[in-house]
Amino acid sequence: MPQEKNEKTFKEELKVSGDQLVNTVKKLVREANVRNLKIKNEKGEELLNIPVTAATVGAILLPVLAAIGALAALVTKCTIEIEKTK
Repeated sequence: MPQEKNEKTFKEELKVSGDQLVNTVKKLVREANVRNLKIKNEKGEELLNIPVTAATVGAILLPVLAAIGALAALVTKCTIEIEKTK
């Protein structure tokens, strides 16, 4: 689904601990205006980039959540960069 030209996007960041990561991502994916999620480590290095579309919300999301769960076991603190539309 291409992004319409009149849609404005903005970014925000959430800092979460590793044990909060999966639940936070689940919550964000349910929001209708989220377009993309990037998970970064404490150094600001991108670990995972998740494009969020209507198709991602279904069964396709399960392997992504499994990967996020494995990632959460490796990091103590991380940042989620959220791209949203207004």
